[in-house]
Amino acid sequence: MHIVLVEPEIPPNTGNIARLCAVTGSVLHLIEPLGFELSDKYLKRAGMDYWQHLDWKVWSDWKTFSREKPSQGKIWYVESKGPKHYAEVEYGPDDFLVFGRETAGLPEDLYKSETEKWLRIPMFHAKTRSLNLGSCVALVLYEALRQQGFSAEI
Repeated sequence: MHIVLVEPEIPPNTGNIARLCAVTGSVLHLIEPLGFELSDKYLKRAGMDYWQHLDWKVWSDWKTFSREKPSQGKIWYVESKGPKHYAEVEYGPDDFLVFGRETAGLPEDLYKSETEKWLRIPMFHAKTRSLNLGSCVALVLYEALRQQGFSAEI
């Protein structure tokens, strides 16, 4: 699986997601501009000693990423108000799960024209707007892995 963070802003969130990717064998793609330096101590601390086990790449922008992405897997955009629940689709092992900035989400021009690839995570309280980015990535990634026969047994 591939996790794509478009313009992430908060270093500890990205560090935690990097750790999640290392543990699951997923590739992490970071789309610039980033809201932090890759040498940020909070980013490194959140990822702890997992960075050496992580397959990751930084891309200069979305156009470059979409033109040069390393597989032909489907791109899934996880954004609020998506027409499909994240567990209602079939994921493939080379698919890309795309998440936006913590404060603004994904730019609408990325996903609005591809409603069949636009997914949501349900929110059950009308006065809450979102979950932490790392929590969102974990929910969707583990559902995708479960569909592919992931086993919790060691």
